[in-house]
Amino acid sequence: MSTEPTNDLKPLNIAILTVSDTRGLDEDSSGQFLEDSVVEAGHQLISRRILPDDVYLVRAAMSSWIADQDVHVIIITGGTGFSERDSTPEAVAPLLDKNIEGFGEEFRRLSALEIGSSTIQSRAFGGLANHTAIFCLPGSTGACRTGWNGILNAQLDSRHGPCNFSALVGRKPERAVERLQQVIGKRATR
Repeated sequence: MSTEPTNDLKPLNIAILTVSDTRGLDEDSSGQFLEDSVVEAGHQLISRRILPDDVYLVRAAMSSWIADQDVHVIIITGGTGFSERDSTPEAVAPLLDKNIEGFGEEFRRLSALEIGSSTIQSRAFGGLANHTAIFCLPGSTGACRTGWNGILNAQLDSRHGPCNFSALVGRKPERAVERLQQVIGKRATR
């Protein structure tokens, strides 16, 4: 699952999805924090979207990014709680080839140091699909900060040892996604 560290950073192409029924771009402090962190770490932000908490809209966006050879990593913020509308795990889990159990476990361990037992209400998780690493975080900026600073920044850095995800996500098979993009449109930009 992991790779040996390298001496030079190998930038990854990262897509960010905010799942929220109430946030627009101006209110999306979590997505903005992740965008700023991705760029500051030397990676390429390839797309950033905000979608309502709808299983099928989230699944459609994820499927497109998973099939896209240019997307190495997807970070989702929002929809991981227990409220009636929270459906990110239900949207994403069926798309995964493998789960990264340690991501959710480590996120909750780190989060418990900050918010105590309330961390049990987080369904943060990670997985792999078509050589794309996918990480789902809660919607709060604090949770995104915990996930990025405590886990993702290092695990997406090719220089991090003894292992990281960088080389694994760079091995996507080529697929003809041009027709799909003609039908649903190119990657959304800010």
